[in-house]
Amino acid sequence: MKLSVFSAKPYDKTYFEAAHAEAASSDSIKVTYHDFPLNEETVSFIKDTDAVCAFVNDSLHGAVIDMLAERGVKAILLRCAGFNHVDLDAAARHGIMVANVPSYSPEAVAEFAVALLQTLNRNTHRAYNRAREGNFALNGLLGRTLHGKTVGILGVGKIGLATARIMKGFGCRVIAFDPFPSKAFEEYGEYRDLDTLLAESDVISLHCPLMEKTKHIINDQNIAKMKKGVLLVNTSRGGLIDTKAVIKALKTHHIGGVALDVYEGEGDLFYDDHSGEIIHDDVLMRLMTFHNVIVSGHQAFFTVEALTEIAECSLRNLEEFMKTGSCANALGNTDKGAKKSSLPVRNV
Repeated sequence: MKLSVFSAKPYDKTYFEAAHAEAASSDSIKVTYHDFPLNEETVSFIKDTDAVCAFVNDSLHGAVIDMLAERGVKAILLRCAGFNHVDLDAAARHGIMVANVPSYSPEAVAEFAVALLQTLNRNTHRAYNRAREGNFALNGLLGRTLHGKTVGILGVGKIGLATARIMKGFGCRVIAFDPFPSKAFEEYGEYRDLDTLLAESDVISLHCPLMEKTKHIINDQNIAKMKKGVLLVNTSRGGLIDTKAVIKALKTHHIGGVALDVYEGEGDLFYDDHSGEIIHDDVLMRLMTFHNVIVSGHQAFFTVEALTEIAECSLRNLEEFMKTGSCANALGNTDKGAKKSSLPVRNV
């Protein structure tokens, strides 16, 4: 079985090679790495490949799936939980299996979400830069005690649940909204409808997948329902937030601060160094001018444990496909997939 891994950074190769060496069928799998993304322009590079392994910002829409099928690709392995970038119906038409990594170190993403929240709330990023310049003044660094505050969590999959557990430990009141409620959350907080959560929360943390019903769930109308001064954290999918609406709310001080590890236009930017270039995304550049906005480059998943599980699970999916023609993590059509992914982890 010949596997082509796309968007492969040096760390991906390191962990894949380690997992490959330990895999039961390592001799039966030949892996080729490409540092460029898989999309309509690069799919032509695929020759004599049985399976492709793609990442979160690779493009697997219908036209790409058609070209993969023409080249004899039988399986698409996603190094992530989310699959909003894949046309599952097109894959099903061609008999191409699509499998994801449904769960990998949810605590890693939850811990990072809380780290972003703490940094945003207590201005530690600004204090760090000041201190390096010999400025130890406290003006402008005032934060709020999180103990006793209400934290609203949108989406209580494994990551949302891990975040709730941490915030409960901080002494916060935790509430959540999820159309597929889990009993496990009730140990840490209470479910609310969306409007109530927006109105009561001092902090809102997003942990839901991106699909038709959740795209731009943070929009002008829902922002208007939020408390003035609310802190917003997103470590899930950039498309959950209407960035222009958030910018307007920051300018009026309705939103008190935003911490983002994802951005709706991240596809052409994240995971690469653009420090020597002019970035032409005017919306992102405007967003980053606010002192109460933190943007990181989709790194919440980025731990040793998560990279290990991603590589091992991707290869397990392929091994199982080689033996049976499918695997336990195979995704069905769009409707079935949406139901399956309503609870999972961060869609890295």
